[in-house]
Amino acid sequence: MLRADAGGGAMGDAWAKVPQVTLGFWIVKILATTLGETGGDAVTMSMGLGYLAGTAIFAVLFVVAVAAQVRAARFRPWLYWATIVASTTVGTTLADFADRSLGIGYTGGSALLLVLLCASLVAWRRSTGSIAVDTVADAKSEGFYWTTIMFSQTLGTALGDWVADTAGNGYVGGIAIFGGLLAVVALLYRFTAAPRTALFWAAFILTRPLGAVLGDFLDKPLDHGGLAVSRYGASLLLVGLMAAAVALLPQRPARRAH
Repeated sequence: MLRADAGGGAMGDAWAKVPQVTLGFWIVKILATTLGETGGDAVTMSMGLGYLAGTAIFAVLFVVAVAAQVRAARFRPWLYWATIVASTTVGTTLADFADRSLGIGYTGGSALLLVLLCASLVAWRRSTGSIAVDTVADAKSEGFYWTTIMFSQTLGTALGDWVADTAGNGYVGGIAIFGGLLAVVALLYRFTAAPRTALFWAAFILTRPLGAVLGDFLDKPLDHGGLAVSRYGASLLLVGLMAAAVALLPQRPARRAH
């Protein structure tokens, strides 16, 4: 069997086109989801373009990034994480458009997006036989993978807003709730034989509302429970932190399942 080259690229079919799931993966993922919240809000609110225009802009960027990701012959860390950021920004603006402009509300938006996410996972499982990320190495599985991610990112925004605002927990309370749920998933992974694929998707979904409430905590006004940091400043800081994390933390492709 052909092995990966020294730089972690794929030589043959032994490697998936997504990264290994490590602690570094989750650090970058949380930074990306927080950036998606502040970046999306910067375009729709601070720039005044509105949710519909913001969604259109980020949807185009997301489609372009996914197309480049699918065309890539192997896992490319910068392209992968750029696509994740694109998914989380379009998720932010799309959720806000559905919740606020269409009047669905956080509860209705969360319920609708949960149904769409579950439908995507079921369709993926029935079509390819697995929803494990280490099987993502062809155009079909990548299509399902990125569709599922887009729904999970959008759900996360609506769910974060629902917990912080509708349920009245505030941003700090939301951080505690989603951080606590992620800790539970980590404990299940460490001490039980719970299905690893299910735990991965649970953690992946939960990091998005955590990023949503973290982003809102950074940029919302003081009288709304935030720190009133500029959305532009917060976004630039998060871009820098994320770039440093991608550059410094190991970025290797997952070994493909057989």
